[in-house]
Amino acid sequence: MTSDPMDTPAEKDDLAPKDDLAESPELPLLAVPADGVPPVIDTDPAFRVMIDALAAGDGPVAIDVERAQAYRYSAKAYLLQLRRSGSGTQLIDPLPFAEHHWQALATTIGEVEWIVHAATQDTPSLAELGLVPATLFDTELAGRLLGKPRVGLGPLIEEFFELHLAKEHSMADWSSRPLPQEWLNYAALDVELLIELRDLLAAELAAADRLDWARQEFAYLAEKAAEPPVARTDPWRRTSGMHQLRTPAQLAVVRELWFARDELARRYDKAPGKILPDKAISELAAQRQPSRNCLRNIDGFKRRTARRFETNWLQALDRALALPAGDLPPVRLKSDTPPPPRAWERSNPPAHRRWLAARDAVNAKADELGLAAENLITPAYWRQLCWAPPEPADATAISAQLELLGARPWQREIVSPVLAEAFAAADR
Repeated sequence: MTSDPMDTPAEKDDLAPKDDLAESPELPLLAVPADGVPPVIDTDPAFRVMIDALAAGDGPVAIDVERAQAYRYSAKAYLLQLRRSGSGTQLIDPLPFAEHHWQALATTIGEVEWIVHAATQDTPSLAELGLVPATLFDTELAGRLLGKPRVGLGPLIEEFFELHLAKEHSMADWSSRPLPQEWLNYAALDVELLIELRDLLAAELAAADRLDWARQEFAYLAEKAAEPPVARTDPWRRTSGMHQLRTPAQLAVVRELWFARDELARRYDKAPGKILPDKAISELAAQRQPSRNCLRNIDGFKRRTARRFETNWLQALDRALALPAGDLPPVRLKSDTPPPPRAWERSNPPAHRRWLAARDAVNAKADELGLAAENLITPAYWRQLCWAPPEPADATAISAQLELLGARPWQREIVSPVLAEAFAAADR
């Protein structure tokens, strides 16, 4: 089950679409925090002062995290930004602090509402520090529930405050030290208006009679934030270019190279793509007879960092080529989930008819509500029911199945009768 309550990528500004990053020169620039840029907290005395300040504040806490996933192996936090009414903005360098520091922070803010933009991106990094919300408000998710076309933090600030929030440091290497002053200014601005934005979004949700939807989604996010991460099965299968490979032998080359790269990335705390790009792995695997010469003729292996580890790549290639047929990875994994719907017309015609009817019905309902269809209900949920519907396939039984899959009450209330009607029409 996906950790995203809507089964769509959360829009953090470092991952936002280009239109979310478009400059708005006609709007005034939100250039500096109203209270200035606070000093970075990186000593025990400063941490204790920060705890006291947060405890003396009131209301929810706005939280943001800066990571360095484009540069580092892990998704750990390299800067925390917190803001609370009465205590101002706090910038915390996590690197000098130990577990007891985070326990003190968790005790101070753990029971108040956290305001986060795109929570599914930040809560894993916070959970690594032992920081888990009891309740939260996700401003990005609130925007999606309101049907807003652009829900990055920048566009929401523009819409509600008529200010342009510059995002020029969104892809910076936040693991570098010392952090430049202009980066700290950028980081502080990410939480400068988050509390006010939360209140304005909540008011719109209430006016649209969708505040209860949001509360259910936020509760689901908080619940998921407390759960340990689930390891992916065969993560190497997500290597770019895999769709071009057709044989178990080719997949074996990808697998061995992927694990060799992953071990090096972990050891040196480097983003895997900085060591060897996915494209190079797939290109080598696609060769009819992959060899040392093939490797040396592929651009990705010519990079300075990749050349440094040529012995590792050749050893991985030798391991892959030496595997007996019985140890080669299968081209397709067995799965409990249905195959892609495009294959249903031949393998399961009744399911295909249900899928066509359900797709049109869900899309129509989402349009009626002004939502993207995937924001109304996770597509995998209703596809599962198309493949294997309950018996009888009425709204009550469908709702029960959706609940088991993870759909929230508001989603079940809206979608269950829509699916029941679509299934009945498809089976006539």
